[in-house]
Amino acid sequence: MNILFMCVGNSARSQIAEGLAKAMLSKEHQIQSAGSIPSGKVHSGAISCMKSIGIDISNHYSKSIDDLESNFIDNLDYVITLCGEEVCPVLPTSATSLHWVHPDPVNINFDKAQEAEAFEHTRESIFKLLKKFLILNT
Repeated sequence: MNILFMCVGNSARSQIAEGLAKAMLSKEHQIQSAGSIPSGKVHSGAISCMKSIGIDISNHYSKSIDDLESNFIDNLDYVITLCGEEVCPVLPTSATSLHWVHPDPVNINFDKAQEAEAFEHTRESIFKLLKKFLILNT
């Protein structure tokens, strides 16, 4: 199964989803993430919230769809978007498209504790959706 997780910046939500899915699925599945306007880095809050559950995404990087191998894109089974209030990217493909609404945990008005809580909430919400998805699709 080939799964692409997408959001706008590919710095938080889609990176968390990629890390969780890779931890939950066997290596035979191809899991990637990308953004329509990559931020250039993975947010430290995403790295920290994943590290707290034993998943290391510190080697991930923010990328666009153009950075992914064409063989992966051509053989996608699912495209899962994770946007909230912003306009989600659209990828023209015959893959099944799913939209899991998640507000961006990055908020300049949050203090460190609020930011950490927002990232943890995002991670737990994506985890629950992934569990349901895997029950239905594997």
